[in-house]
Amino acid sequence: MNTATIRTLARGAATRAAARPSPQTVAAPSMRLLSSAAPQTSSSPGLPDSVTRVGTVSAFPNEYPGQNYVFNWCLNADGVTPLKKSAFRICKPLDLKVAGLDVPKTSPLKVNAKGERGKVPEAGSDQLDFDAFDDALQSAKDALSLSDSLFCPEGHVPGTRTGVRVISNVGAELAPDLVAYLDRAPKGEHPTGQPITCYVLAGAEEFAGYAIEEVEETGDDGAKVAVSVASVVVTGKKPTLKRVVAGIELSAEGLEADAKERAEKKAAEEKGE
Repeated sequence: MNTATIRTLARGAATRAAARPSPQTVAAPSMRLLSSAAPQTSSSPGLPDSVTRVGTVSAFPNEYPGQNYVFNWCLNADGVTPLKKSAFRICKPLDLKVAGLDVPKTSPLKVNAKGERGKVPEAGSDQLDFDAFDDALQSAKDALSLSDSLFCPEGHVPGTRTGVRVISNVGAELAPDLVAYLDRAPKGEHPTGQPITCYVLAGAEEFAGYAIEEVEETGDDGAKVAVSVASVVVTGKKPTLKRVVAGIELSAEGLEADAKERAEKKAAEEKGE
């Protein structure tokens, strides 16, 4: 065999070896990326994006202005179930527009409710016993649950950090003024119970009163902490802003007095140790 023939055979062997990859150079089959790591594109024209969307759902189905599941559960905790699926959480002027109401003309709104304070007695006083208050409170909750729409302004008692929620079936005649009266508070994504809850019902018998009770809450460290909360009930043919404000102010003063008393008691106990 001559030298030229040997070179030709060697070239042919080398070519075949290059075409047949060795085990060390075979590429591993590509792994299919998880849907969360790779963008998805719809392969079916005409389908909504939500069919192929991957990630955390940002809204519950069947929600719309006035129908918010998280807020409805919060109202349930307050004893009111919006059966007509129309309950508006109102924390700022824009929320009024969403509820179909006008923005207040004056903000902040100063309200002088001194003349109404004597018409909003505290439960347990000579003017109002606990049973009468409890009956009025439950009746208001039941009627509000059946109302066509609920308007629920939230905020702080002016000049304080005490939270207030008003649950009412009164829209244009009351909600905008309450938004203007209350100090604006952070709305937050998840509504919670407030220290003061007002139940305001129009088209009912005349009643006004408030009650303060002590409850236990779990602190950030997991320990049980005693706090006071207030409930205000104002019902009538057309409940007035001043009477509602009187109930809010009286409740805030009662909560402040309770907190001061607990602080003094705690300080005395620590001093005694």
